[in-house]
Amino acid sequence: MTKSPIKTFLLTGIAIIALSTMIPGESYAAGEHGHGHEEEAGDEHGHGEEEHAEGNITLSATQITAAGIQVAAVGSDTLAHEVSVPGKIITAADRMAQIVPKAEGVVMQARKNLGDTVEKGEILALIESREMAEAVADYLAAKRAEELARTTFNRERNLWEKKITAEQDYLNARNTHQESKIRMDLTHQKLHALGHDEDMIKSYDKANAAETLRFHEVRSPIAGRVIGRELTLGEYVDRTHAAFTIADLSVVWVETAIAPADISFVKEGQTAYITNTNSKAEGKLVFVSPVIDQETRSAKAIIELDNKDGIWRPGEFVTALIATSAQAAGMTVPKDAIQSIGGKPALFVRTVDGFEKRDVVTGREDTQRIEIISGLKPGEQIAVSNTFTLKAELGKSEAEHDH
Repeated sequence: MTKSPIKTFLLTGIAIIALSTMIPGESYAAGEHGHGHEEEAGDEHGHGEEEHAEGNITLSATQITAAGIQVAAVGSDTLAHEVSVPGKIITAADRMAQIVPKAEGVVMQARKNLGDTVEKGEILALIESREMAEAVADYLAAKRAEELARTTFNRERNLWEKKITAEQDYLNARNTHQESKIRMDLTHQKLHALGHDEDMIKSYDKANAAETLRFHEVRSPIAGRVIGRELTLGEYVDRTHAAFTIADLSVVWVETAIAPADISFVKEGQTAYITNTNSKAEGKLVFVSPVIDQETRSAKAIIELDNKDGIWRPGEFVTALIATSAQAAGMTVPKDAIQSIGGKPALFVRTVDGFEKRDVVTGREDTQRIEIISGLKPGEQIAVSNTFTLKAELGKSEAEHDH
């Protein structure tokens, strides 16, 4: 059905009047609401910037101490030129003993096992030995003969001095005494060669000496640990049988080889840094061979390493960094002070309220320190240990701020 022109005009007029009365009100309300939102957002944003200044970590002195964070001033230092070579931990040759019996016989006791700790002079095993019994018996017989010959000699000398006996009798007694003394000295030295000391030899004069005459005591010449044992009860052993191997592992060696191109830089007495998967330590270069090995075309080198904690085990492979010479550098910091944040190296500079993250540009480095080219001023205080704690705290603060 077609609407009349008059009705259409009236409807259009009513719509225009309604829009003219509604639009200003809506525009004002929207403008008022939008303005309020902007002010609220602006206030909130401004407040957030005050609470979380970017790169700052607020920590009290007590919290810093509790976290084990050490602070040091930045200064100039030197960087070491280093030679890196592979190496192997070995037992120090002057702290190892391979023990063989000094008398052959049958093993009656084995008092120490692999891994046992021993003291110097401690008995490791007892060997029943006919040779030992004969050596002790010969000594005791020679000693008794010397005592008798000495008594006879003293008596003949007194008689000769009193002109009671002939001089020939005196001379014969003197010669007999000297021969008996020589024989006693020889048997005494044989006991020493079999491992007996003076206290042991003196003990053979006691009434119960016969109980120990047939036993050879295998003793340790050094203090250390048993790293090798090659004897069992009832086994017959001789002087070629390696019964025990004792090693003092409080000091070990690192055996390595120096290439001909690096030999001119390497000198005995230089510091070497030893590392493996889990540990690192500082050692001293004690030997550099003056001879080039014809097969490897390198020079053998020995690094002495303290091992009181027992963390270095003979046979394991390590890396040795030998500090051959020092190079002057500008500002340097310990490597532990550097953290990678956002893919860039950064330090944490001490502030009144805690620490500030500072991006830096690094340069040369050695195993201990790294050069700072820019981003830091001499004398500034920085965190040099446990900086990973500060990195974690910084990440936590930034996450809270983004939230």
